[in-house]
Amino acid sequence: MKKKVHKEVEMVKAVKELESGISADIVSRNYGISRASLYNWKSKYSGMDVSQVEQLRSLQEENRRLKQMYADLALDNKILREVIEKKL
Repeated sequence: MKKKVHKEVEMVKAVKELESGISADIVSRNYGISRASLYNWKSKYSGMDVSQVEQLRSLQEENRRLKQMYADLALDNKILREVIEKKL
């Protein structure tokens, strides 16, 4: 069975439908997902709007880039310290 990829917009819509009182069976059938997936989405996206999800994604991307920059600088620092120790 082919795995479907849903966008965050669809995930937030499904969670909002579930929170509005529509049965989990109906919502999961409409989006073609299992109830387990629906409840996983609910735990992740409950109470969020689409704009908040987009902001979360951009913050996560920025955090990833900053961690990579720190790792690169730490490696450079370690290499330079080794070079200085060898010269002395």
